[in-house]
Amino acid sequence: MASPLPTDIPAQLSSSTPTAVLGESSLSQGTTLNPFSQTQSRRADELARKDRTLVDFMLMLDDYEPLIPNEVTDYYLQRVGFECDDIRLKRLLSLAAQKFVSDIASDAYQHARIRTNAQPASRGRQPPSDRATSGASAPLKDRTKTILTMDDLGAALTEYGITARKPDFFL
Repeated sequence: MASPLPTDIPAQLSSSTPTAVLGESSLSQGTTLNPFSQTQSRRADELARKDRTLVDFMLMLDDYEPLIPNEVTDYYLQRVGFECDDIRLKRLLSLAAQKFVSDIASDAYQHARIRTNAQPASRGRQPPSDRATSGASAPLKDRTKTILTMDDLGAALTEYGITARKPDFFL
């Protein structure tokens, strides 16, 4: 199977990009540096560096197995009409979906922590007469346990422009 991304992109860029390298002898003879050519040279170097980085990253995806199985990724890509035979590109899309879900879950967890810490201290505690018999660690145990609710998830999804709400006929 031929690779759609050539691995010699940096070599092609460096050979096809016209850059003038001035040595010490040309500088000592009074040659002035053209700022425009320096800018072009920097841009060419930056493009070559970015291409090398992209090629290295795509090669790393050959060995990487994302949390979302390839079959699930293939199913949803096929369902939306995306056709590609490059497994690295599919893994890249799977990695992006994994990052997206992870960010949403992290934001929802933060909303739950804020909600838990914002509750009044008296809520969920036992009456003073029961405290002596059951121990003082019970309220602390309840405070450290974070429960993710649909409201937390909805608030996190709203930050990403996704509306998640219960249907009107919810019982």
